[in-house]
Formats: sequence, structure tokens, C-alpha cells
Amino acid sequence: MKLPLIGNTLQQLRDIAAEAGLRPFAAKQIARWLYTARVTSIDEMTDISKTARAWLNDHYTVGREKPKAEARSTDGTVKYLFTGAGGRDIESVYIPDRDRATLCVSSQAGCRMNCSFCMTGRQGFHGNLTATAIINQILSIPESESLTNVVFMGMGEPLDNIDEVLRAIDILTAPWGLAWSPKRITVSSIGKLDTLRRLLDETRVHVAISVHSPFADERASLMPVQRAFPLVRVLDLLRGYDFAHQRRLSAEYIMWGGVNDDLRHADALARLLHGLDCRVNLIRFHAIPDFPHGTSPTPVMEAFRDRLNERGITATIRTSRGEDIAAACGMLSGEKS
Repeated sequence: MKLPLIGNTLQQLRDIAAEAGLRPFAAKQIARWLYTARVTSIDEMTDISKTARAWLNDHYTVGREKPKAEARSTDGTVKYLFTGAGGRDIESVYIPDRDRATLCVSSQAGCRMNCSFCMTGRQGFHGNLTATAIINQILSIPESESLTNVVFMGMGEPLDNIDEVLRAIDILTAPWGLAWSPKRITVSSIGKLDTLRRLLDETRVHVAISVHSPFADERASLMPVQRAFPLVRVLDLLRGYDFAHQRRLSAEYIMWGGVNDDLRHADALARLLHGLDCRVNLIRFHAIPDFPHGTSPTPVMEAFRDRLNERGITATIRTSRGEDIAAACGMLSGEKS
């Protein structure tokens, strides 16, 4: 079985070049073809000898795979279906917005976190995506060349697949890779403490933490991982890092009518985040089957936002995108629309 080349770091490409009888500098040539020229076949690597290309063709493929299906929203959002892991497909979502073009990528097929309000969590866990599968989502959509941002907010908990996610971030940000600024990348997490520290220490990407309630018992009823990774401990860890300059921290807060959207919750959230350089993204809930709560009315969300701002916490209401194609927050299921 041939192995993919995309998803490999420069050191891994050096090892492959050595196997092919090439000098170490050939690794940078291969990386340039993969990540800058974005070739889809080894034969396009014209500054690699024919003998080496033949050997590479015998043992490797570029590893690019086109989406299996797509669904287009009336608001311009596009959801793409890709081969995932464990026999389950995964989805990524392209979101154009004026001068920004963001791709929301998946890092797992399914998810172990079991959040009650999330379609991905309802699936259970089927497997981690490789760095190859993560990078393929970025390189293989038609809008790839126009992307300005990538957010790890698709299917799965990125920090539950830390090694492959870090490898993908390395490829995105390294000068031999796509050479992106880390400021173009955001990783969202429930706050998996053991690997959150690695993300913070080994990268400079933006971080988003799923909060959804300032009260421990209530958060645990929505997100069972609260028991393993209490929010107060997550925030204590984050307080040890600088979010006042290049790196940004945000708190993700889905709002349910009559559940977590009153001013008591707003005041408690402001107390919890006090002294931390953090902005709050208020998110409309997008209905999924067999979940008992609906989204908060717009005036309630606006009052919640205003209360946070009055308390010195920057808060905004995130615009919903792609709900008509089941591409909005919490709706990804890895099934063809």
C-alpha cells in the first residue's frame, strides 16, 4: 500500500528522500511541490530526478483526495464531505465573509467528549484523523488558494488528537510548509488540560475554550468532561499565558432559552473571566434531534452581551452560517446532505 506525502513534516520528508537515494536538500524541494506548488502527482516534481520520481511513485502518492460531496448554503457557506476514519466520513465547512475566507476543519471522526448538544458527540468516537487527512481538507477544496483562516472547530476534539493536530499546525506555519502566520489559525477545545498545555507551549495559534455555563454542575450536565477537566482549572492554566498581544483567547458560549441566558449567568461568567484577556463569542443554538432546549431569543442574547460588556468583558454575538445545510456550530455529522 502506497503512503501519502502530504501531512509529512520536513524531517519526515528528509527520511523519505534518503530512502529514495536523494540528498537531504531534496526534502525542501518535495515540500515546496507539496505545499507551495500544491501538485497532485509526483511526476509534476520536475526538479527531482526521473529515477527518484519512479521510486517515489512505487512507494508513495501525493495523498490529495477531492471532497466526496458538497452542499451549498444560501449564505455562501459550503460544506464538504471527506473520507474520515474508522469507516466514517468527516465534514469541513468553508465560510466566506467579505475579506475573510475561513475553513472549519475536522480533527476526528466522531468525538469522545459526548457533549449533549452536539451532533458529532452523539456519534461516539470512530478514529483520529492523520495530519494527511487534516491538511487534505485545506489543500483539496476548490477555494483553497483564497483561504485566509483555518479554525479547528469541526468534528472532534482537537486536543484529543494532539500529535496529528500539532503536525498539521507545523505544516501550516513552517517556512517550508504553507508559511502561514499562527494568527490565521484558531484551535477550539473543551479544555483538555493534559494536552492544552502542549498546544500553548508548542504553538502560537489562537485558542477558543468551550464554556457554555459558568456553573460547574450545569456545565457538567451539558459537557460530561467538566468532571475530568473543571473549567476553573482550565482558566487557571490559561492565566499563565499572555493573551494581551499577538495570541488571542476566546470563550465559546452557546445560548439556550431559559437555561444559561439570564443575567445571573452573565454576571457569573464575568466573575469567572475577570482578569483574563478573553473575548466571549455568544453562539445561537442550532436545533438537533432529541435535545430539549431551543436557542435564546435575539433580545435576550443582546441583553446578555451588553451585560458582559458593562462588566468589562468583550462579548459579541456570532453570526450563524450554513444552518440550512446543517453546517453550523454543533451540526456536523459526517453524513452526505
